[in-house]
Amino acid sequence: MRPIRTACLGTAAALVTLLASAPVANAVTDTGSPAPHAKDRTITLIGHLAQQSNFPVNSSGPAAQGDRTVFRSLLFDLDGNQLGETDGTCTTTRTVDDGAEECTVTYTLPRGQITAQGMVFGNLKPGPPPSFDNAVTGGTGDFDRAQGSIHADTIGPGTRRFTIDLDR
Repeated sequence: MRPIRTACLGTAAALVTLLASAPVANAVTDTGSPAPHAKDRTITLIGHLAQQSNFPVNSSGPAAQGDRTVFRSLLFDLDGNQLGETDGTCTTTRTVDDGAEECTVTYTLPRGQITAQGMVFGNLKPGPPPSFDNAVTGGTGDFDRAQGSIHADTIGPGTRRFTIDLDR
């Protein structure tokens, strides 16, 4: 995540209200297994920042512990089809050593939701938002009882690639 005062893409940015369901199983599941609870599913999504609001503790001062960012990103498959969205919040927990924030994100897809949580380090460092890894904390629908991780890379201004590795 970026500092509260700079535009950023949410986690996982993350992360969400639904569209049609058919494309997800065919276009996004890299392992080719659309079955619910399939082991070792990998889903790759591209997120484009759609909305972001910043709530700084010190409105005209430097970043502070407790600064909060609320965001929404639209999610697309690798062919450019919109599949859903991700919504979340990040709260700054550290303002030294390039900063850190704790984020909670929900990825809403046609066949259910995936929830994630974790730390993003380096959010106050100048330059593109840092890559990060968050834990999948659960889900609904086809993602009921989901476990795994989400890796996010910045691939352009306001754009991230999310690689969701599901263990169940």
